[in-house]
Formats: sequence, C-alpha cells, structure tokens
Amino acid sequence: MKTVLCYGDSNTWGCPPVQPGQDVARYGREVRWGSVLRAALGPGYWVLEEGLGGRTTVWDDPIEGEHKNGKRYLLPCLESHAPIDLVALMLGTNDLKRRFGLSAADIAAGAGVLVDIILRSACGPQNRAPQVLLICPPPTAQLSGFAELFAEAGEKSRALAREYQREAELRGCAFLDAGQIISSSERDGIHFEADAHQALGHAVARLVRELLGA
Repeated sequence: MKTVLCYGDSNTWGCPPVQPGQDVARYGREVRWGSVLRAALGPGYWVLEEGLGGRTTVWDDPIEGEHKNGKRYLLPCLESHAPIDLVALMLGTNDLKRRFGLSAADIAAGAGVLVDIILRSACGPQNRAPQVLLICPPPTAQLSGFAELFAEAGEKSRALAREYQREAELRGCAFLDAGQIISSSERDGIHFEADAHQALGHAVARLVRELLGA
C-alpha cells in the first residue's frame, strides 16, 4: 500500500468559508480534498490528512503560537507516519497575514525549506526520501472579515505561483498551481467551497498516480 501525506493548513483540515470569531463546523470526510484524494485513488493507497488552521511554512506566529510553524512539526510528522511514498505540501496562505510582512518570494522560500526537510529525510520506502508534490495555494479572493488580517495579500498571493514553481524546479520536485484548478471562496476570501475541495482532490489524484506509477 502506498502512503500519501497531505500537509497543510485549515484548507487541508477542512475549514469551510467563515468569518472571524464564527464557530467552525469542519467539512465531513466526504468533502475534504484529502478524503476526495483517498476515494479517487482507491485501493492500494492510504492518505493521511495533516491540516492545522493557521499553520505557516516556517514562521512562528506571535499571536496564535509557535506550534503554528509548519517547520516545527514536519519532521516528527514524517517520522511518525513513515514510510511515506509522497508528501503533498500546500502551505503559504497564512504567511500572507499582514503581521508577517513577507514578500511572495519569502513565502515561497519558506515552502522550499519544508521541501528540503522532506527530501533530506529518510522517511520514504527503504529509508529513502518521499517524493514531494509542492502545491501553491490559490490566490485570495475578495476578503471580508479577514480584510484587515490579510491586508495587501491579494497582489502577493497572485505572485506566489511563479515563485513556488521556481522553488520546485530548483529541487526537482513536482509542482501544482492550485489556482489553475480552483478559486478561494468569495464568502471569506481564503477558504475553499465544497466543490473546490472536490476539484482539487481529483487533480491531485491524477498527479499522484503519475508520480507513483500506479
């Protein structure tokens, strides 16, 4: 059985479009893109959903906590689930928050650091590294309640795909621009509607089959 790890933020966890302070009812397993991926791949695959709301690439969040730093948990996560055939990595949206003051290139470089950790690990089959599929999150849409938190995120988010692709090419890993497949919800500007989860899950499944030769 081949194992695929989906490592991401609230969109991997399954947060629907919300407003700040609103109670969150997580999407069910039949909706979340990681679960859609599992169903699309079928027998012979095990898909692990490792999503955390507010997770960044490599940055400690001074307000939400250091545990939101995706670098801190990545290696323990890899080791606890090893052997892993492929990691589908989709982070960067939370790096767009105004308090971090990051450029698109900075955010992509943070994602590149995570790719390096995966590729240096021995957490794949036969103590090799897992393959990596670096997914650039889609640009933000019209921000409503999150407008202040993500001020100036729109332009930077639209520049991410180019920077992410560069990081993937430097490391020889697979790349997917999610913005070519789905859009962020117009209801809050950052999360995905249910149909976007479906589309992303099926798109990732096609790439996973291609990359793992099955």
